[in-house]
Amino acid sequence: MNCSLKLISAFSPCKRFPLDKVIAGCLWWAIFLLFSGCQSSPDKTYRIGFSQRTLADNWRKSMLVSMKQELAFNPEIEFVVKDAEGQSDKQVKQIQELIDQQVDLLIISPNAAQPVTPIAERAYQLGIPVIIVDRRTASDQYTAYVGADNVEVGRTAGQYANSLLKGRGKLVEIGESPGSSADIDRQRGFAEILNAHPALQLVKKLDGDWDKRSFTNELTGLIKSNPDIQLIFAQNDRTALKAYDVCRRLGVDRRIQIIGVDGLPGKNEGIDLVDRGMLTATVLYPTGGKEAIRTAVAILKKQSFQRENRLPITLIDSSNVGIMKLQNQKVIEQQADIEKQNQNIETLTRTYASQKNTLYLTLVSLLIVLLLGTWALYLFRTKQVAYLKLARQNELLEKQNEEIRAQKNQIEVISQQARVATEEKLRFYSYISHEFNTPLSLILIPTEDLMAKKAVGTHELRSSLSLVQKNAYRLLRLVDQMLDLRKTDAGKQQLHASEQDLIGFVRDIVADFGRKAEKSRIDLQLITTLSALPVWFDTEKLDKVLFNLMSNAFKYTPKGGIIHLRIDTIDQQVRIQVIDNGEGMTPQELEHAFDLFYSGMPTYNLSKGIGLALSMEFIQLHRGDISVTSEKGHGTVFTITLPLGSEHLLASERSSATSRHQSFVETEDARELDSLPLQPTRHTGTIVVVEDNDDLRTFLMNRLGAEFDIIAETNAEQGWERILETIPDLILTDIMLPGMNGMQLTQRIKTDWRTSHIPVIMLTAKRQMEQRIEGTRAGADVYITKPFDTTFLLETLRTTLANRRKQQQRFGSDVLPQSENRQERKFLNELTALIETHIGDPAFGVEKLSREMGLSRVQLYRKVQALLDKNVMDVLSEIRLKKAKQLLLETTKNVAEIAQETGFSSPTYFTTFFKQHIGKTPSEYRRNQISA
Repeated sequence: MNCSLKLISAFSPCKRFPLDKVIAGCLWWAIFLLFSGCQSSPDKTYRIGFSQRTLADNWRKSMLVSMKQELAFNPEIEFVVKDAEGQSDKQVKQIQELIDQQVDLLIISPNAAQPVTPIAERAYQLGIPVIIVDRRTASDQYTAYVGADNVEVGRTAGQYANSLLKGRGKLVEIGESPGSSADIDRQRGFAEILNAHPALQLVKKLDGDWDKRSFTNELTGLIKSNPDIQLIFAQNDRTALKAYDVCRRLGVDRRIQIIGVDGLPGKNEGIDLVDRGMLTATVLYPTGGKEAIRTAVAILKKQSFQRENRLPITLIDSSNVGIMKLQNQKVIEQQADIEKQNQNIETLTRTYASQKNTLYLTLVSLLIVLLLGTWALYLFRTKQVAYLKLARQNELLEKQNEEIRAQKNQIEVISQQARVATEEKLRFYSYISHEFNTPLSLILIPTEDLMAKKAVGTHELRSSLSLVQKNAYRLLRLVDQMLDLRKTDAGKQQLHASEQDLIGFVRDIVADFGRKAEKSRIDLQLITTLSALPVWFDTEKLDKVLFNLMSNAFKYTPKGGIIHLRIDTIDQQVRIQVIDNGEGMTPQELEHAFDLFYSGMPTYNLSKGIGLALSMEFIQLHRGDISVTSEKGHGTVFTITLPLGSEHLLASERSSATSRHQSFVETEDARELDSLPLQPTRHTGTIVVVEDNDDLRTFLMNRLGAEFDIIAETNAEQGWERILETIPDLILTDIMLPGMNGMQLTQRIKTDWRTSHIPVIMLTAKRQMEQRIEGTRAGADVYITKPFDTTFLLETLRTTLANRRKQQQRFGSDVLPQSENRQERKFLNELTALIETHIGDPAFGVEKLSREMGLSRVQLYRKVQALLDKNVMDVLSEIRLKKAKQLLLETTKNVAEIAQETGFSSPTYFTTFFKQHIGKTPSEYRRNQISA
């Protein structure tokens, strides 16, 4: 630390070496110290490889546990374990892998002596120390051996057996895996004792469980065939326990004594089995795990060691089993204490390492902080001016960015508003074109008709000119409203108010609507307690406001309804209310009643849209207010409030003019709207006309009624009902209709198989190609735009009906041919299937057929007549005849059978009917056809 500070103080900006390079070098040095100080865990110095024959039994697991316990005192050793799973070939491969990994020492517990010997010798020859544990190999080329003497194990078991049987008796021996050194040595030692005592007879030596074979069946048979067997020597405790189970099942477990080998502690191990009396004794065979590790450590550390490490064995029976259990318990407790102490030591070691690392980290951090502080001071002094300039530039740029963002947001808002306004205006002007087209059509069509005729009657001329005048006034009023709207948008609308009698002014307006109210049987009244009321107002503008409100009231009030105008004064203000009990408004329509470009209405009305918006503008020019309350189905109330006096008006807004602007009220003189007298003529078809404009609907009825039967309706819902009721020959409909529009009506007509055959002609003011395509997709046969030529309309109607008749004739060429129209094809297929299903029923006629088809008798008759130009009975007869001809030619049935099968009441009637239609009797028809 001191040298670092001296190094920093030795350099400064005035020296020849740059300070930043010096500090960078010091930082690298500090980081090196930090990482070198954090290395707390010791490196592994040695690697020991351990090849175990198997870890499936507890004895070998105990060996591995004791090895790891001893290795806890040698943390510098890396221990690699390989489990051969009782397979010699696999053990050889695993030992080769350990050799390839260049282990420093190799511990081998052979599965079998012969297979493992070559690889153990090779490791030994390569200079790798080799320790053989438990079982020996077939060679003496190893560094050390650790294990008990298996020959001595066999001798100890034999001596104890001789003692138990007192030198006389029959025995059975159960060995280890055949060919293992343990099996050979233990059997040899056991045999030495038996040979020394001839009265001890070994009945048979059985092999232990190996290669998926079990000795239990063989032992069971042996005990049954030799009931005088007195003792079993099993070369391990696992085998001994299985032998005990065999004896227990045979009921000889108290007679036959069993000696095992291993003497491990734990449940169902040798010591526990002796203590529970299941085994008579067990020979303690130590695992040698600790001894093997101690020998390996001595070899690796070049210390002295024994080449042959013989482990002591002892016999455990009922006399010493209690002491052995207690001793093992103590050993387990001591081992637990050792492990606990080891854990404490590891905890203290980690704590020490952590504290040491913390100290190193603190020292290095202080050094880094000192270096960084020095560097920061240097940078601050040398770059302070640059930072100030940069800060000023950043501040300027931030202000510019804020301005740009504000402008961007403002542009986005304006753009959104402009987009919405443009869309609404485009929609608004599309409706204007529709509103203008209707009165133009009703002006042009009668005019062209009059010009096309050489002679015109007085009644027809007066009626046509009346229609032209009425729609010219309507068009003029629409133009005036558009001009007023333009002035309002431009801010050029001026108020010219004068003091006049408001009661008399309103009374005159109500009188103008008198005839219209009388014709519609509407209760029209002016309700007020005032005889006169002087008010300053602009006559022209207030006249337009009241006219619009009255027109809307008449438009939405049904016949027999009421329209009342009420006038009173409240708080120096006059209140005018227009009250009706018409259809009312929805909450959404009420909210946007005075919006000019409101797009929420499903069917836009120009006079209502412009009229209410202009009315609000005109009332606000008077410093007044206009509001509306309404409920769907319960009428509407418009309320106007105007201030009394003239203090609220500017001098330029006062005028002395008192004339009233005259507004044309649409009245319908009964004489003018009467249908023209028609010449008696044969009607060529029935047409349903759906048109909401009264004048145009009346004109179409008059003009087309001379040639066709006309059924007229004002909306699509009523029109659909009349279509189903009459099944007409043709339908003429407008697109813009209240409620369900013409497109929806056409789709319903074309998708219902009862009406799908009827041609539909659309009559509309929409001229765009997209709208024509939409109408065609809906199923319209012809699309005619307004204003239209009456002659063209008549010729279109005639041609369409003529094409329908040609189609009927084509259908009539066969009984029930296929139609190109899907709905017509469905109807004809269903009709054919029903007739063929009941063809053998003589009582099956029109009544049953209509019920099966789900139609009335009249609807079925008109549908079949429209498609096939035949009545239903003719179709039934023709299908029966067709079936009869088929049976006559394709079968050998007699005439009576065919008559019954085709639904004729008797063979005589069948023969008569057949001859009337075919010209031959059934028998003659069959003979002629067969001979031909």
